[in-house]
Amino acid sequence: MKENDLLKRTFNFGVDCLKYLRKLETNPENNLVRFQLGKSCTSIGANYEASQAGSSKADFINKVKISLREARESNYWLRILKELTENKDIQLEILIQESKEIKNILSAIVNHSNKK
Repeated sequence: MKENDLLKRTFNFGVDCLKYLRKLETNPENNLVRFQLGKSCTSIGANYEASQAGSSKADFINKVKISLREARESNYWLRILKELTENKDIQLEILIQESKEIKNILSAIVNHSNKK
């Protein structure tokens, strides 16, 4: 995967999550998750975007680590939504899978960068 692909992928993930959040019923639980997931899902791409202009290798790694942390948090909130949802939701399953894949990619970047 080219880095440009990951920029697109993290951007699209943020947009897809926000579109999904629009469809949630309004209640105290969903409102909490909507706020938290909205922040974390968009922060993944924003921090990865910032990493591309890092002033040093350490800055690059730090920004990717932040993206990874936000991806882990997004995965957490998506799994909370899954537990709160009574019916199987294919779109939610797709978002959960994408968050796992993004986590794995970002983790591999951090691990590979630390070895250099």
